[in-house]
Amino acid sequence: MRAGRRPSTLVLVTVLLLLAGLVLLVLGGEVLVRGAGGLARAAGMSPLVVGLTVVSFATSAPELAVTVDAALSGSPGLAVGNVVGSNVVNVLLVLGVSGLILPLAVRSALVRRDVPVMIGTSVLLLLLALDGAVTPVDGVVLMAVLLGYVVWTVLGSRRSDVVPADQAPRTPRRLVLDLLSVAAGVALLVLGARWMVSGATDVATALGMSDLVIGLTVVAVGTSLPELATSVIAAVRGSVEMAVGNVVGSNIFNIGAVMGGAAVLAPGGVPVDPGAVRFDLPVMVAVAVALLPVAFTGFTVARWEAALFVAYYAAYAAYLLLDSAGHDALAPFSTVMLVFALPITALTLALLVGYELGRSRGGGPPRTGVPE
Repeated sequence: MRAGRRPSTLVLVTVLLLLAGLVLLVLGGEVLVRGAGGLARAAGMSPLVVGLTVVSFATSAPELAVTVDAALSGSPGLAVGNVVGSNVVNVLLVLGVSGLILPLAVRSALVRRDVPVMIGTSVLLLLLALDGAVTPVDGVVLMAVLLGYVVWTVLGSRRSDVVPADQAPRTPRRLVLDLLSVAAGVALLVLGARWMVSGATDVATALGMSDLVIGLTVVAVGTSLPELATSVIAAVRGSVEMAVGNVVGSNIFNIGAVMGGAAVLAPGGVPVDPGAVRFDLPVMVAVAVALLPVAFTGFTVARWEAALFVAYYAAYAAYLLLDSAGHDALAPFSTVMLVFALPITALTLALLVGYELGRSRGGGPPRTGVPE
């Protein structure tokens, strides 16, 4: 009887390990966000810069913990899949769900500066991975790009953003609590990452799925929960600009610090599966590019655009699962997406961009949003 129970017991332990790791990641991310946000306010950083840097970077801490741990544990597919999948999840699912709650107004500065940086770093990662690996030197390049972006953002904020005058000062006791929150958040993230990587690897082996697919789906959604929670709460409270800034900043951080850091720390860098180079990395670039015209049309992510994002994420996840299972429905599903859905969407966005350009040249008012 004990021998018969052993497989089911192992499955139960694996599931519990995966869920416990996910809980610790979410809890650690929340604690880290609160502590980091308090320290940032104490340093006099504006809310916009806090959203684009500290909050977005802190909510990406689960990705950092999981990716570095996976790379050092000999699971490069999980490491790459987590970064690429999280960036896809952030735009399509996180912004999609947030935009369904409330249309997301975007500052023109975000469209002119930060979204192009997100697109540029995505393209850079794809180019660096063409040789089949993100080497330690590549990692240094990615981290240097991130550092330059942070310095550029902070210096630019001092010229354009105003810190609220009524912002309450942080007492020494509050600062100590913020520091303890950051330390506790990091500890929870490291422990949660180890548990989740272990559980995800066991699930991948049991289901016959590759580490890459598990990283692109289950782990990517799990580590993106802090971004989802932050952006949804921001949308509910009416801080829609924070929702978009959180996603854009997190995606840049995922590539620069998470992928770059993993490549520097892992011996020999992080190998990249040829399938990821051919399909998943180009999808990440396409998703980043798709945000530009959507945000550009009236500086708002409308509800129908958010719904389109969610639908495309569902289609992307369905494709990954069908491909992993070798299902017969994969071929007709791919045909429908390539021949009908994607061209129609591209045409619609092109028409919207043309329409908005015509309105702006004619002096017409933009749709809605925050122009400056």
